[in-house]
Amino acid sequence: MASYDYDIGIVGGGAAGLTVASGAAQLGAKTVVIEKEKALGGDCLHYGCVPSKTLIKTAHVYHLMKSGPEFGLPAMEPPPVDFREISRRIKSVVSVIQKHDSVERFCKLGVQVEFGDPVFKDEHSIKLDGKIISARTWVVATGSSAAVPPIEGLDKTPHLTNRDIFTLNKLPASMIIMGGGPIGIEMAQAFCRLGTKVTVIEGAGQILGQEDQDMAALVQKTLEAEGVVFHISTSIIRTRDLGDEREVIVETATGSTISFKGDAILVALGRSPNVSGLGLENIDIPFDRRGIKVNQYLKTRHKHIYAAGDVIGGYQFTHVAGYEGGVVLSNAVFHLPKKTNYSNVPWCTYTHPELASIGMNEKSAKAAGIEYTTWTEEFSDNDRGLAEGETVGRIKLLLDTKEKPLGVQILGPHAGELLGEWVAVMNAKVGLSKVAAAIHPYPTLGEINKKVVGSIFSKKIFSNTVRKGLKFFFNLKGRACTCGPETVCEENGCNESRTKPS
Repeated sequence: MASYDYDIGIVGGGAAGLTVASGAAQLGAKTVVIEKEKALGGDCLHYGCVPSKTLIKTAHVYHLMKSGPEFGLPAMEPPPVDFREISRRIKSVVSVIQKHDSVERFCKLGVQVEFGDPVFKDEHSIKLDGKIISARTWVVATGSSAAVPPIEGLDKTPHLTNRDIFTLNKLPASMIIMGGGPIGIEMAQAFCRLGTKVTVIEGAGQILGQEDQDMAALVQKTLEAEGVVFHISTSIIRTRDLGDEREVIVETATGSTISFKGDAILVALGRSPNVSGLGLENIDIPFDRRGIKVNQYLKTRHKHIYAAGDVIGGYQFTHVAGYEGGVVLSNAVFHLPKKTNYSNVPWCTYTHPELASIGMNEKSAKAAGIEYTTWTEEFSDNDRGLAEGETVGRIKLLLDTKEKPLGVQILGPHAGELLGEWVAVMNAKVGLSKVAAAIHPYPTLGEINKKVVGSIFSKKIFSNTVRKGLKFFFNLKGRACTCGPETVCEENGCNESRTKPS
């Protein structure tokens, strides 16, 4: 039997890689992690989820400071923000979380951490700064980076990506955002709230292209009311550096050409897998622009080499990367065959209001040819929402022909947190009657989950058939007041009512 330096080697110290490393080491496998950046944690910790949510919160607080009259408070105009202070706060939050992903912590778990640019020498070994490291099993979890497409002039025009947007020395007076996906939309609202004049350019017919059009339209309407300008179905032709300004020239759906000028350009046009320079072609591991090719067990062409996280081009979420790390752990260390299952993946766009989803939406159900019904409730009818001034948004529940949940979308305050109940319901296959019967605290935003389910059963329980049956068996006398669904009260009381016109 061949002898290797390690039982398992992991290339990439992000969510997927560190999940495997932590589990493998604690199970007794001799483990090494190789990270090309200067610190562990991956893109999410340093350039993605953590800094973006920190910035979004800061922008929300600043927005609330200017919203006093909406809550019966005096109007005020806070002074302009100092983005250096915002950047300092972002760095401080990252540094606290970094301790969880520190070399010291993983060393205590038994993991050897190396930094540098690894290149596969053969199927069991990599070359790292002149030395060879071998392992019986390898995991490629190198993540992804902001995609910068070959737009004419962009390579000569200073622009921002998620790697540098959070460390600016000052707030841009104006910003042109290329892309109307989650990153672009989150940053559009955040910077607009902080005082930047924001323009979003999106090539598709709607923002947030994976979401249902009605939900995405509500997000867009909210951001437009705050001052964000959108140009949908608009193609970017070229960019230019004008010195103090940057120019973006676009073509609209009608064929006209428009020039936009701004202090900064943010490129948010998707992600590219980090596969370059790894030497994958040297060991015959197939990959393309979407990522490394793996099977349902996350194995590559070689049964002892796995890949997980953004680098395989699937769901680009930290929580999915962590899940995939767990699948690799089961297959590579426990040797208990486990397939990936993405049927109940939750995700959230952290605008205000948030847009959270799990399972299928109408767009994906139609694409799959699945019959469904939709049930909705509005936050404008939620008492806690009214009390907090959070009335924009709705919950949308999709049911199949057997009235089992296909998916849920929530557009509203703290939608990502509210989705947690549906994560449990759909993964545990809990019947909707259990949700309807459960006691939810009042007044809470979470009552909207119970209410949308209750509307399904109330249609059956309070039907004419049930009323007639109860009247027959128990001699019920019927209405005590004529004001109700079939009638409309006049302003002077129920006793003088008329039939509701059709």
